[in-house]
Amino acid sequence: MLELAGVSVSIAGVPVLREVSLKVPAGGRVALIGRNGAGKTTTLRTLMGLVQASAGRVVIDGEDETRLPPHHRPRHGIGYAPEDRRLFGAFTVEENMLLPAQVLGLPAAETRTRLERVYSLLPELTDLAPRKAAGLSGGQGKMAALGRALMVGTRAVLLDEPFQGLAPALAMRYADALKRLRAALPDVAILITESNPELLRPLVERTYVIERGEITAG
Repeated sequence: MLELAGVSVSIAGVPVLREVSLKVPAGGRVALIGRNGAGKTTTLRTLMGLVQASAGRVVIDGEDETRLPPHHRPRHGIGYAPEDRRLFGAFTVEENMLLPAQVLGLPAAETRTRLERVYSLLPELTDLAPRKAAGLSGGQGKMAALGRALMVGTRAVLLDEPFQGLAPALAMRYADALKRLRAALPDVAILITESNPELLRPLVERTYVIERGEITAG
């Protein structure tokens, strides 16, 4: 479903990705492992169209989307939870989750169905729903960002360093949420980045390793 084919990216003239190739099949569970600065975030941002490739192709559902703008990704059913969450602090948690559905112009009934599904998968968000995002802890913010991604990610979800900075108990709760996601929505593909491969072994089927902007294993 998602593919990077020989993608290179430079930022401010500095090479960040070097001929990166990876595939996330429909319903696949894929990890991208690497140290900080290895190129994990840039890989996801390139898939989402937030960073432009200088070479290679971004292929979604067999179509070359390399030059198309970022708003085309949610229309493919792709959700994205960035490392820094990017929540609107003045909005409630529920308002943050509803926003992408509103931008896509989803019917009210479909929006409600998706929101109820998110609450069933992530029951922690039910109590957090009326709270302003600015008052969330780091772990709560990561959970809210996952919920927002699931509102549009009906076919694929990209998760950037979701465990970073979480206390062990919160990391376990987040992992449990991903397991529930896998069981309830087996057709939704997941691409997840992490520095520690041990955290992801029970959650994924294939692992790519990136070092200095190059895929070294996978």
